[in-house]
Amino acid sequence: MSDDLKAAAARAAMAEVRPGMRLGLGTGSTAKHFVDLIGAEVKQGLDVLCVPTSEVTAAQARSLGIRLSTLDETPELDLTVDGADEVGPGLALIKGAGGALLREKIVAAASKRMVVIADAGKKVDMLGRFPLSIEVNPFGAAVTFKAIWKVVRQFSGDGPVGFRMRGQERFLTDGGHYIVDASFGRIPEPEALSTALLEIAGVVQHGLFIGLCQRAYVAGPGGIEVLDAGDPVR
Repeated sequence: MSDDLKAAAARAAMAEVRPGMRLGLGTGSTAKHFVDLIGAEVKQGLDVLCVPTSEVTAAQARSLGIRLSTLDETPELDLTVDGADEVGPGLALIKGAGGALLREKIVAAASKRMVVIADAGKKVDMLGRFPLSIEVNPFGAAVTFKAIWKVVRQFSGDGPVGFRMRGQERFLTDGGHYIVDASFGRIPEPEALSTALLEIAGVVQHGLFIGLCQRAYVAGPGGIEVLDAGDPVR
């Protein structure tokens, strides 16, 4: 059922797409549905130029015949469509489960609009139930980890903090960084947490996306809920 809802959210977001657009393509299981839909439209003649947020998305897009660019070649995008691990009040997000949070944030920041697609299980009253991904430089990673641990405790994080693993090795992002996953339970002050994490020298970026998303298409059993950043918090 969840995969059907993800597909439904992706279909709803296609209403945002216009011929000639420069699109950012997100990463993850929900964004994959959107890329598939773009590929199908490209086969029918849709002319778009796309910037992928990960090597996985790039490979998928190439296999579908989608024309790709980079932010160096195309530094201004019209729209980015991506998934999210959590969608909170004001369309503050937690992202990063797919390991592409840095590129996702750079692409979103280069876009006039960021639209998120998600199933209803991702909508929360307060961010924090899903672990927060924090991308770190491998150099001095142990020192960075200790500093992250202190910040997590400062913000009353109630769960484990650890390096993401792939088998016996630490997970590496496309940019060659490690990811630390930190469980908070609740994040009542996401802006303050964002600032505290980015003040750690070894932290490259984190998965709190604040003030970047303009609209979310959230698919539930009753249909699609459209949330806009300026809507009253419910």
